[in-house]
Amino acid sequence: MVLEIVLGVLAVALVGLAGFLTFGPGIAEKGMNSVIPHDPYEVPEAARALHERLVIGDWHCDSLLWKRDLLRRGRRGHVDLPRLREGNVALQVFTTVTCVPVGRNVIQNEPGGDRITLLAMAQLWPMRTWWSLCERGLYQAQKLHRFAARAPGELRVLRTRGDLQALLAARAGGQPVVGAVLGAEGAHVLDARIENLDRLWDAGFRLIGLHHFLDTEMGGSLHGASGAGLTDYGRRVVAKLVEKGFIIDLTHSSVQTARDVLAMTEVPLVVSHTGICSHCQSPRNFPDDLMQDIVARGGVAGIGYWQEVIGDTSPAGIAAAIRAAIEVLGEDHVSLGSDFDGTVPEPFDASELAVVTAALLQAGLDQATIAKVMGGNMVRVLDRMLPDA
Repeated sequence: MVLEIVLGVLAVALVGLAGFLTFGPGIAEKGMNSVIPHDPYEVPEAARALHERLVIGDWHCDSLLWKRDLLRRGRRGHVDLPRLREGNVALQVFTTVTCVPVGRNVIQNEPGGDRITLLAMAQLWPMRTWWSLCERGLYQAQKLHRFAARAPGELRVLRTRGDLQALLAARAGGQPVVGAVLGAEGAHVLDARIENLDRLWDAGFRLIGLHHFLDTEMGGSLHGASGAGLTDYGRRVVAKLVEKGFIIDLTHSSVQTARDVLAMTEVPLVVSHTGICSHCQSPRNFPDDLMQDIVARGGVAGIGYWQEVIGDTSPAGIAAAIRAAIEVLGEDHVSLGSDFDGTVPEPFDASELAVVTAALLQAGLDQATIAKVMGGNMVRVLDRMLPDA
């Protein structure tokens, strides 16, 4: 009898575990990567026609973190290949998230706990990813390469300037292929070993954010406790990033870290998903003068769509945030930075991006400026920063 009870308990536990592994990650994502309920957006024909002619590019999504087949249209989240194609997206940066503190917030985070470890286990990532942030980044990169290998005519991972030009030529010829750029959200992906930059480069990474929500061995995060700038190790990493040719993303870095990077580099810099502080007073946004310094050497700021960075998340509100960015930074330095699949509620998914073009027209922007914001400025930065080979 005792044995039967033990076996019964084990059976119930195994069923519960199987249910958690099967349904848990999806349930969690559905709640975190939500689309704000809305009636279908009306996009005038002239705006839709313009949108279809544009090269659309977005600097930030976290879709590789989740247990979804990105080649199929999903019922949750914001990004997959069918929805990117429906939204006429030509260029999408896919970032790898490797560490998120328990109790994450944009004001101040202390080390303690990590949400991604449990998520990796629940999604049955390889055991090597449970204990290594670098392996987590490399595993997510591997996922992207596998998607591209399964759909070579629809998705390409861009490593070089030649890859970018070939993609643009293919799209100009009528092929709706999407170009993916690999990025890392936080240089803690290096596991504090600068030599791991070579592994990331070889895996196709071309953009590195220095921080996410915590102060690290790199230096201070915008949401950390110290407010510090770069450490000596952080300076060595930045120098190596420039030497290798990585695009440096200052999103989530502290104000002092950003100023330290400006002082030691001359390359174009990116703030991939953000807002403008004078438009939306938020601890998530850099001061305007710092943003101006960051983009002054040819970089860009990717304007997001969620409340924390722009306030009003309606299409008109997004257009107003982009107009504010243009007024502060200039039309050559504003891009899109959705933060799709980044655990923030979004007003739409990637398939509905034509509504942004329509809102920008309604806000009075001319077609040439809209073309820059929607993707032209991103193309310029990638064309300058991606290696020849």
